[in-house]
Amino acid sequence: MRVGESNSPASAAATTWVVSAGVFVVNLDLFIVNVAMPALGTSFHHAPLSSLSWVLNAYAIVFAALLVPAGRLADRAGHRRGFLLGLGVFTAASALCAVAPGVGWLVAARMLQAAGAAALMPTSLALLLAATPAERRTHAVRGWAAIGGIAAGLGPVLGGLLVAADWRWVFLVNLPVGAAALAVGARLLPDVRPEQRGPLPDLAGAALLTLGIGALALGLVKARDWGWSSAGVIGALAASALLAGGFLLRSARHPAPVVELPLLRVRAFAVASGASLLFAVAFAAMLLTSVLWCQQVWGYSALRTGLAIAPGPLVVPPLALATGRVVHRFGPGPVAAVGCLVFGAGTLWWATALDTGPHWAAGLLPGMLVTGLGVGLALPTLVGAAAAALPPHRFATGSAVTTMARQTGSVLGVALMVTLLGSPAGAQAALHAFRHGWTATAIAALLGAAACLLLPRPAAAAPAAAPRPAQDGLREPQRG
Repeated sequence: MRVGESNSPASAAATTWVVSAGVFVVNLDLFIVNVAMPALGTSFHHAPLSSLSWVLNAYAIVFAALLVPAGRLADRAGHRRGFLLGLGVFTAASALCAVAPGVGWLVAARMLQAAGAAALMPTSLALLLAATPAERRTHAVRGWAAIGGIAAGLGPVLGGLLVAADWRWVFLVNLPVGAAALAVGARLLPDVRPEQRGPLPDLAGAALLTLGIGALALGLVKARDWGWSSAGVIGALAASALLAGGFLLRSARHPAPVVELPLLRVRAFAVASGASLLFAVAFAAMLLTSVLWCQQVWGYSALRTGLAIAPGPLVVPPLALATGRVVHRFGPGPVAAVGCLVFGAGTLWWATALDTGPHWAAGLLPGMLVTGLGVGLALPTLVGAAAAALPPHRFATGSAVTTMARQTGSVLGVALMVTLLGSPAGAQAALHAFRHGWTATAIAALLGAAACLLLPRPAAAAPAAAPRPAQDGLREPQRG
């Protein structure tokens, strides 16, 4: 049964604040760490981008692989325990990141951070819903989802301020927030436990997924240094394919897999998840290249970089809230496709308009605003389309799968940019490399738009979205 569940106003308010604090620092990390990348390279004896990229990719890979298993373990042990454990691990790992003496230490600490985030995120929503009265749960879910947008808007500027002092403050800022949330949460969070324990999650499958995505990223990142035909690159790509095959085999046979493969037979869900992956490739590439361009080519400080790229993220939250009526009228496919195309147009603008002279207002700003418009149209629409395609008892698992797809796309986007940018010598060589990168980003967005057009309208998708488990092969829910 559900132990300690409380819907009192005081409990709901305390839970909301504690959960919001945890979710905020996890979302914030993506943007402030991107801004810190050039400072990390300088601090670690001018480490190359191919090494520094693992600071981003290691986090995304582990988070993607552990999200579902960590949620299922929390379902067995209790959501409060899972949330507090995740927040504690994330906070302790942030301290380890801050004292990192080198890239290897920092990458390992980031992997630990990701494990904590994977435990924190699914339990945060479960706790919020348990403490919120039924009539206010829809509002609570919207607020929970909006935290990511707030973090995106504040992240670049806050990251710039912190890096201006020292890049280690990017991680130290998590400590007081995490410690306060742990102290309050241990006393006031509801103790939510499922009525029945499901089977243990497929941890071996999660390991296969982690290694498979990691091998793919390694092959892409090292392709320029080792050569596409080298034994190292071919071996990494072959290993990735074998590990992916093993992961799919385990997912088909395990009672609690990382990915329930029957979910992918629901067309709208599969298409939305695939389009989300492609769009995440473009988004991660855009975010990394914009930061590197400002600091390495234009010579901006970290703070000036944060201010320069902030207008794009700030466009997203209000636009995301306003797209509901448009989606209702035209369907998610056309709206998300337009968003992808608009996003790609923004990166193509940079490829044609930017040069080595720092012209922010006429060069960078228009593309940043246009990419922000694209994100606001595409990302929430794809997330909503994936959720709407599944019956209610599959929402938790399905949302975790779409999050995994986005994280995997982020890994591929960063790895692709590392390969395309390389280590250019001189401003003109850098301009040439970045133009290739922005063109590739636009191509990824174009592929995402094509995938979006395959999305059925909700009325057409409805019969397939909520079949009985006995008819479509979906097992009864494992999550609480």
